[in-house]
Amino acid sequence: MRRNAKFMAGAAGLVLAVAATQVLPGMGLTAADHLDPPGRTDPSVDSTPDRAADIADIYAWHTDDKFNVILTFSGPQATDEPATYDPDVLYSINISNAGSRINTEIPIRVRFGTGAATDEFGVQVSNVPGVSGAIVGPVETDISKDGVMVHAGLFDDPFFFDLQGFMETKDTGDLSFMEDRDFFAGQNLTAVVISIPLDRIANGDQLIDVWAETARFGGQL
Repeated sequence: MRRNAKFMAGAAGLVLAVAATQVLPGMGLTAADHLDPPGRTDPSVDSTPDRAADIADIYAWHTDDKFNVILTFSGPQATDEPATYDPDVLYSINISNAGSRINTEIPIRVRFGTGAATDEFGVQVSNVPGVSGAIVGPVETDISKDGVMVHAGLFDDPFFFDLQGFMETKDTGDLSFMEDRDFFAGQNLTAVVISIPLDRIANGDQLIDVWAETARFGGQL
């Protein structure tokens, strides 16, 4: 299992962030990278944080017939704040299921935008195996096409972590974690949920590696 990681790499006009995990049968996954790097995403450090491009978690798992992946970003945030939809950010969910495990065989792309006759946001998901064209529809709604389901919207932050215990452990050297103390409880984030028939992703006994990245258009480092 590869632990989640994120790095920043840039050239003029592009900011890139990456998070990764691996689908293994019968094994739990760890994935979290909220507000990282602080210099670009943490509001306590940067007064204009790029929250839309900040990957929080990526989760991937399968059932007998479905491959499911969830990409979360722009969190944690208070429950009275709206979801984050930025047309200038490209979200990529990269899937490797053959050959070198660092090559992307299935690059799924996600973007948000407003309709031509309305200012209501919608989501577009492209390059999904077995789907003709892109999957397009409103946010906060289950969208189905060619056997694939997509839902983009505001969700309760699913990650569990005792931040207070972490800070106390760091300061004192004594383990101070509590299993019933969750820093992320009662906070939200924005997420894209995609469910795909498993036979379009599985490739025999090959491991499935999944990682995500965000790219901002028109930015400059």
